[in-house]
Amino acid sequence: MTTTSAPPKTVVTRGRTTEPRRRRSTRSTSVFAVIGVALALVWVFPIYWMLNSSLQTDEQLYGSGLTLFPTDLFTGNFERVIADQSFWRAMGMSATVTALAVVVAVLTAIAAAAAVSRFRFRSRGAVILVILVIQMIPAEAMFISQYRMMDSWDLINSALGLALLYAGHSIPITIWMLKGFIDGVPYELEEAGQVDGLSHFGAFRHITLPLLAPGLVASSIFAFLSSWNEYTLALVIMKDNAFATLPLWLRRFNVSYEATDWGGIMAGSALIAIPVIIVFLIVQGRMATGLVGGAVKG
Repeated sequence: MTTTSAPPKTVVTRGRTTEPRRRRSTRSTSVFAVIGVALALVWVFPIYWMLNSSLQTDEQLYGSGLTLFPTDLFTGNFERVIADQSFWRAMGMSATVTALAVVVAVLTAIAAAAAVSRFRFRSRGAVILVILVIQMIPAEAMFISQYRMMDSWDLINSALGLALLYAGHSIPITIWMLKGFIDGVPYELEEAGQVDGLSHFGAFRHITLPLLAPGLVASSIFAFLSSWNEYTLALVIMKDNAFATLPLWLRRFNVSYEATDWGGIMAGSALIAIPVIIVFLIVQGRMATGLVGGAVKG
């Protein structure tokens, strides 16, 4: 009896089949990395140019001595800004207005977002639509009515008046952001707390609110930035130089010179940006989590 052996199987080495894919993947990753670095450099360059210009003299800025990499750093522009007492007064005004605006906006938005997210009522859809429509209204379209309202309340040249207006501009988008975070927290957790004896408010406060920390940070940063850097509304409300915020101070600081003081403007802009950088460094971890978490519904 004769036996026939099966033909030998063709063995395909795994590494040979996956090697081209790995090369293509590595090549595409390198391309995206180069594109990312190029975009980062484009984004960082204005900041670098601001710092570079703030550390050069007027002769260098207006003449041919301006360079990308200066060897002799001139600190006179920063010394001149720091010595200006109106700068520190504006810094205190901006800090006060921003803090009040953030607190009012976040507290109001938490209550409104919880009502829209947790309760079912007849006009719930209309409320959400109105929030979006209000956010689309240009701020300049309401300047006259806002000025007359603040004037009737005797809040012109007032930190409280400007903070209320800033909070009003931040509340719609803050409500929308926090609604997404509250939707991501299962309502069953609050129901379990109510079974244990908590009230509706107590369950929200002790169970849901601690889980909203990343969302609160993200929404607070948005309200902070929109208030800290705002210029046009402050120009309308804060008519007196003694109540100027930092953006108003920067404009008036330049007006006091015959020509454009680019060195002083760049130094002042760098100092104005320092509090923003400090806040971002403190909350960057929670802010990244909050921006991602708000888009996920549990």
